[in-house]
Amino acid sequence: MSDFTPRHAIVTGSDSGIGAATALALADAGIDVAITYHSDKDGAEETAEAVRGRGARAIVAQFDATDFDSVPDAVNAGGGIGGTFLDLDLKTWRTDIALNLDGAFLALHTAARRMVQAGSGGRLIAVSSVHEHQPRVGSAPYVAAKHGLGGLIKTMALELGQYGITANAVAPGEIATPINDMSADDAERTHRPGIPLGRPGKPSEVADVIRFLASPSGSYVSGASWVVDGGMLQMGPQAGSHMESDAWRSAGEE
Repeated sequence: MSDFTPRHAIVTGSDSGIGAATALALADAGIDVAITYHSDKDGAEETAEAVRGRGARAIVAQFDATDFDSVPDAVNAGGGIGGTFLDLDLKTWRTDIALNLDGAFLALHTAARRMVQAGSGGRLIAVSSVHEHQPRVGSAPYVAAKHGLGGLIKTMALELGQYGITANAVAPGEIATPINDMSADDAERTHRPGIPLGRPGKPSEVADVIRFLASPSGSYVSGASWVVDGGMLQMGPQAGSHMESDAWRSAGEE
């Protein structure tokens, strides 16, 4: 198990954004990829073609992280609804928790059991969020779910290490993806005063970290949460896309 080399990966939500970039990054590493989508079948098929173009095999399947009776052996999927704490109702709360925590648990649990049965080790990687580490106003259920996912990953690392399975989270900050109404090209032309690197991230920059964790090079990394946010967390929980001034950059200068 110490010589584990990944040959197959399942990347949920890989019809666009971080998921699509991850599928391509893994294909570049010679890994065959199962691509799942919720509603954008065309996007998933486009990702599959790009994976095949890199010499790897690809299959496509529909996946709804909240359809618990048909959760396949996937890794993670998520999204957020939002709303201030006082305005939340139980339905909204449960929908967000179900998508970001319950669905993640079931997918990770299914994958872990298959890995243990196979007896050759494995990598479990959850795409979390910087809000696993810091809260954000107006996102109580999403933040609670991501905090929970982070704790789940750490516990999994403790329990699954004996089987040669690592468990880690990748915690992106603001990334230029369709869910943020941006394309990858927008990252370089969008200025963000509240991010030390001054811009949103590219999906490929998150995918590169995931590829490392999935590779033999990540064999001794487990129970960690890898923040990929251009330094945003160091600015405090309300920075990022919400800060409107660069004045902080010259603080202390005369």
